[in-house]
Amino acid sequence: MKEVTKMELTADLIIPDKTALIIVDVQNDYCHEEGALAAGGNDVSAVSEMMPQLHGLIAAARTQGVPVIYIQTYHEKATDSQVWTSRSGRGSLGVCRRGSWGAEFYEVSPLPEEIIVNKHRYSAFINTRLDSVLRAQRIETLIMTGVSTNVCVESTARDGFMLDYQIVMVQDACASYSRAAHDMTLENMKGYFGVVASAAEIEAGWKIWNQPVLQQLS
Repeated sequence: MKEVTKMELTADLIIPDKTALIIVDVQNDYCHEEGALAAGGNDVSAVSEMMPQLHGLIAAARTQGVPVIYIQTYHEKATDSQVWTSRSGRGSLGVCRRGSWGAEFYEVSPLPEEIIVNKHRYSAFINTRLDSVLRAQRIETLIMTGVSTNVCVESTARDGFMLDYQIVMVQDACASYSRAAHDMTLENMKGYFGVVASAAEIEAGWKIWNQPVLQQLS
């Protein structure tokens, strides 16, 4: 039997009409140097490092007809449970409030036909319409990007895996507030929840599916 290479495996996982690009929490409070997380002392420099790869993936997904789904966190009084707000003290109450500048997207702009899913917890699957949207479009694989790698991206990826989606974590289109936390999540993903790949590998895999024979096989 022919040995399966990483690129072939990645291409097989990301058939364009069965794949969605998931962009988690790329919002001002989490990403901007004047946002709430930076103001609280967190290092957001990794966000600027990931943005070129993320922009490239968005452009490639649009070209290939891969759905681009934006996850946008909103917090408001109606969802501020005691347990939720106690996780990091009352300072968390100022992050991504509904209608605020901090909750707006950071350097990404959904097209009118692209999907936005609002969430109120770390995972984009908890009490949202994400699973329904994905099932309606017959999506099998989730390309995971955004912030932060070790919290909201990882939480969403884990739940996606538990719901039987294939998970591909894009190592250079995710960002965390520490390199150690980022790298630890990538190792955990590789070990238990999915595939870790670069943005370039994803884009190359999609180009492979441009070939007429492969399009028929999908």
